[in-house]
Amino acid sequence: MSYIEESLSDGEKIESLFQLHWFARVPMIIWIILAIPTLGITLLLALYEYLKLRSIEQGVTNKRVILKTGFISRHTEEMKLNSIETVEIRQGVMGRMFGFGTIEVTGRGISDVVFKGVDEPMVVKRRIESVSNPIA
Repeated sequence: MSYIEESLSDGEKIESLFQLHWFARVPMIIWIILAIPTLGITLLLALYEYLKLRSIEQGVTNKRVILKTGFISRHTEEMKLNSIETVEIRQGVMGRMFGFGTIEVTGRGISDVVFKGVDEPMVVKRRIESVSNPIA
């Protein structure tokens, strides 16, 4: 069971989970390719990258946005939907070409929740905004 599922409160349900873009796996692939000339030494780095990517959970419920990282230790960033002020997209040239980016959710008096390397950032932005500011 995922962290987001475990942390749901009464009446809370998952609205959307956000996936990482395949570009986030590029460092792991590079370490695997480098395993041939390094006689497998970089496979440890590839394993670390794999575990790091597998431990990232990001999504929105009907009450909050959630980002969880860490496979041995755990770090979570959460923001209640009624605290959200803006949802911003940052995309460089590569992000625009390949369809990935960073979503920064800014709230009142609260630190930002930043989703990095998200697949289809415009869709993610719309999903967060549709839950946090539903059309009445």
